[in-house]
Amino acid sequence: MKRYIYIMLAAASMSACVGDLDTLPLNSTEPVVEYVYGNSEEAYLQGLTRLYFQFVTNDLTDLQQMDGGASEILRAFWSVQETTTDAAKCSWENDAWVRALNTNTWNETQNDAVYAVYVRTMQGIALTNEYLRQTTPAKLKDRGVSADLAASIDGFRAEARFIRAYLYWMALDCFGSVPFTTENSPFGGTYFPTQAPRADIFAFCITELEYLRSDESPMPEPGTLYPRADKGSVSGLLARMYLNSKVYTGVERWSEAKAVCEDIFSMRYSLCPDQAALFRGDNGESQQARSEMLWAVSYNAEKTQSYGGTSYILSATLASTDITDQSRPNGQRNGWAGLRVPYEYVSRYFNVSGQDYETGAYDVADARGKVFYIKGRSESMDGALYSFMNGWSCLKFNNIPYGQTDQSYLPVSAVKAFSDVDFPMIRLAEVYLIYAEACMNLGEGATAMPKIVELSQRAGVAPPAEITSDFLVAERARELMWEGHRRTDLIRFGLYDSAEYLWPYKGGDSFAGQAFPSYKLIFPIPPTELAANDLLVQNPGY
Repeated sequence: MKRYIYIMLAAASMSACVGDLDTLPLNSTEPVVEYVYGNSEEAYLQGLTRLYFQFVTNDLTDLQQMDGGASEILRAFWSVQETTTDAAKCSWENDAWVRALNTNTWNETQNDAVYAVYVRTMQGIALTNEYLRQTTPAKLKDRGVSADLAASIDGFRAEARFIRAYLYWMALDCFGSVPFTTENSPFGGTYFPTQAPRADIFAFCITELEYLRSDESPMPEPGTLYPRADKGSVSGLLARMYLNSKVYTGVERWSEAKAVCEDIFSMRYSLCPDQAALFRGDNGESQQARSEMLWAVSYNAEKTQSYGGTSYILSATLASTDITDQSRPNGQRNGWAGLRVPYEYVSRYFNVSGQDYETGAYDVADARGKVFYIKGRSESMDGALYSFMNGWSCLKFNNIPYGQTDQSYLPVSAVKAFSDVDFPMIRLAEVYLIYAEACMNLGEGATAMPKIVELSQRAGVAPPAEITSDFLVAERARELMWEGHRRTDLIRFGLYDSAEYLWPYKGGDSFAGQAFPSYKLIFPIPPTELAANDLLVQNPGY
């Protein structure tokens, strides 16, 4: 039987950059969506897979000035979340986006990483809207879809709505007010969407997520379809949004955040006994690692070959000279000499000592601090922001399967060029920390202390005497390091832009750091998007 490729329509209604998708085939005999979907479950599942696949790699050619890996959404989002903070710096001096993010000196001029986050979220929302348009009960009836298949597709639609909510969360977190459309919006032709206020997009996402986690929702039950999303994923994102409600809307929602966390605790999730196993090359196959994952993006070195996602983190965190080290620190063939952690972050949060940069040895009590590679490094980035050997390499993400030593892994020549490490989008430890913060703000810190004790015991350190804001800033820095949370966390605690908390190169070229304008709590709308849509308004300050 002839097999047709699924054709997505009308993505252009969200972004000028994807306008080439907003056309019907020129050949009048070429099948379009109405015919491609038909009444085959495989076709609808392939359509849903395409929505998930946008988190894994970029297979479109719409961002022609960027390579596919650099424009992948997880790579771009990770960069704006981590390199703009104290947790990571990049040494690629010749890349303009790097210099701007490292020093918080971006402006309305187009920045590749910021641009990729904007376009990929808007594009993904448009693709999801089209999937939802093509899977309505009326469409399915017209195609002769059976009742059983229609029920399955109803579940696919629920997953698609979660994906859209996650993309909207990324967009509102980074840009505030963004163009807003759903499957019921006009599309194509001369239609241009308008921006919705940040609080309105937040409210839409809350409504969607509250429904998707309800008993009436066809969303899959928790922990049943890894790595696809389920009700646990929905609840995890909902808790995160309630956590940041004050930033997004001006209204605190601590009670709601606490209640959602408690609901998650009744699900089938549990902490992985060893945090290191969560970030190894076989984390998607390990039941212990998967038990902590509420949602993860799956990577496979043979099937998802992109220079984004965890391949980006693995490759950019070491130099090519490190790869030839017999220890083969992270089971990755490439060494791009890009990402590292300022020593000040390591010292402040992990209390390291006894470091020997010749042998690579150092002392640390916290198990989460045993992931650094310092052989041949220099400690300080003072005057050396773009010297990769200044600062500490972070090997939290590691392609070597858990339980295998570096020396027992494959020969250097056989080490993989791409990543097998699934990226944890939402995990139980984050929910523990959301719960602790919500309880603290409700004056019920003692209620959350058992969860903090669990995290402390896993890390091999003593728990705090009480839960405070200072502790949570530090504990999130330790537990969630390099998982794409740091910028959002610092904003929520009022530390991102202020002089109260400084880090190397914060706000400019000075190693000591300085405050920067508060309008940079969100990024600018890319100028190409403003030029393409007269209805869009630039964020204040840009």
